[in-house]
Amino acid sequence: MSQDFTKVEEMVSEMADLEAKLSDPATHGDPNEARRIGKRHAEIRPVVAKYVELKQLRDDEAAAREMGAEDSAFMAEAEELKLKVSEVSEKLQQMLIPRDPLDGNDVILEIKAGAGGEESALFAGDLMRMYLRYAEKRGWATQVLEAEESDMGGYKDISISVKSKGVVPPEDAPYANLKYEGGVHRVQRVPTTESQGRIHTSAAGVLVLPEAEEVDVTIDPNDLRIDVFRSSGPGGQSVNTTDSAVRITHMPTGIVVSCQNEKSQLQNRESAMRILRARMLAAAEEAAAAAASDVRKSQVRTVDRSERIRTYNFPENRLADHRVGFKSNNLDQVLNGDLDPVIDACLEADTKAKLAALGQ
Repeated sequence: MSQDFTKVEEMVSEMADLEAKLSDPATHGDPNEARRIGKRHAEIRPVVAKYVELKQLRDDEAAAREMGAEDSAFMAEAEELKLKVSEVSEKLQQMLIPRDPLDGNDVILEIKAGAGGEESALFAGDLMRMYLRYAEKRGWATQVLEAEESDMGGYKDISISVKSKGVVPPEDAPYANLKYEGGVHRVQRVPTTESQGRIHTSAAGVLVLPEAEEVDVTIDPNDLRIDVFRSSGPGGQSVNTTDSAVRITHMPTGIVVSCQNEKSQLQNRESAMRILRARMLAAAEEAAAAAASDVRKSQVRTVDRSERIRTYNFPENRLADHRVGFKSNNLDQVLNGDLDPVIDACLEADTKAKLAALGQ
């Protein structure tokens, strides 16, 4: 084959090894190891399948050309196969672009109201519902880990867990798709509190954290200060009567996480630890990305909350993503979870940037 697919040949051997391990009952005695192996298998399986398809097409083309020497009808078939070979080869090259190692992870979405007071909190609630509907359409499971409601039913701050069901290829996992949502989302509309019909601009920040397994982040229990206190706000009979809320401070980094959404202290502690692990993993990844700033500049930025990434214009029913120049006039559908076209535009821009970087 003209292209160098040595790396894929190595994946073929690796996949056979992974399948042998997955069929070994001893592997499943360690859930973390079984998950790691299953995740890697899901990652390379589509690449190997595309490689097998390419090899078969090349063999078919060669056979058609050989028979074409005696029957010209086969030459026409050979030319059609040549086009398919080119298409599949290009697709395989794209699949070999180095992926973000965290693409296959689940995520914790944090949405925070920003400038704009109550209107910003209401917009944060709109974003929350948009992501919940999008997750539902993708077949992902969601769970609200922590929420601080505003007086008018919006959210000052909310954290949501988004998980794929079972092991999926990295491109179908939550982080691979939702990582492009990180940043400042701006809204332009007439607030419900506006009596004179004037359009206001406010914003909410979205942070997308790859959810970390316990094996991904090492946390020394001695580095944690854990405080318990009484919950406040909506939440049922246990609120204000028991010390069920939990605040965890990771002293070396100063990261503080509070959870009071659940009724039991144990559940709130587990939710807080999940958010803490995700924040620590994100901080480590951001530090690594900053160290490799040249690489980072060649890709669509995904985590910088200071970057205004998107505008939601209600009067014109228009959405604009400022990073990739994407615009659409179906804001109502986007807010109902139809996010795929927006995310696809970001994915395409990211792929083109990576291909250009590889060509340099």
